[in-house]
Amino acid sequence: MTRRYWNINLEEMMLAGVHFGHGTRKWNPRMAPYISAKRKGIHITNLTRTARFLSEACDLVFDASSRGKQFLIVGTKNKAADSVAWAAIRARCHYVNKKWLGGMLTNWSTTETRLHKFRDLRMEQKMGRLGRLPKRDAAMLKRQLSHLQTYLGGIKYMTGLPDIVIIVDQHEESTALRECITLGIPTICLIDTNCDPDLADISIPANDDAIASIRLILNKLVFAICEGRSSYRINP
Repeated sequence: MTRRYWNINLEEMMLAGVHFGHGTRKWNPRMAPYISAKRKGIHITNLTRTARFLSEACDLVFDASSRGKQFLIVGTKNKAADSVAWAAIRARCHYVNKKWLGGMLTNWSTTETRLHKFRDLRMEQKMGRLGRLPKRDAAMLKRQLSHLQTYLGGIKYMTGLPDIVIIVDQHEESTALRECITLGIPTICLIDTNCDPDLADISIPANDDAIASIRLILNKLVFAICEGRSSYRINP
């Protein structure tokens, strides 16, 4: 039973291709309750169940953001990367969209050290100090800065572990998911028909290969987060 109306409708999801799963040979039997049919060798996801779980996820992130909680959105494959960055920036969330570095959460002290280095180098660059170094030293530090920007740019303002992690493609981001499970961080996962629906706290059955499908799911979650943040500002 949802507490708010998130305007989730089946026609919109069908137009985005949310219902298309993987080929019937590439599936996880635990996904059977979320599959409604087979069509031309492809599993078709039950969109009624997708709408239900997406609505539950929207309720969760609304409540969390209304209490000032912090989110991390993870999606590193090419089809998801731009959508993940767009969604995170719009909702003022942290994000990882290039590569998940092992231990990013479970070895937070190391990640924090890298972030401090990243911030220091950014400050050095802004103040023009890199330009006053010998060319070889400056080039080395600029390469370091570029590397850190690529992999840590989306979490540069993260000062602690996130309260909730949203994962696009559970199968692809298995390392990130395992770290969240180890630390007890609640997760919301977009899962295709080759995934295990029991691993995440909320699993949203949906096509994780179509850009339109990924964007639709993220758009709904982002809207709920933004609504929650507005509520938090009004009633801190």
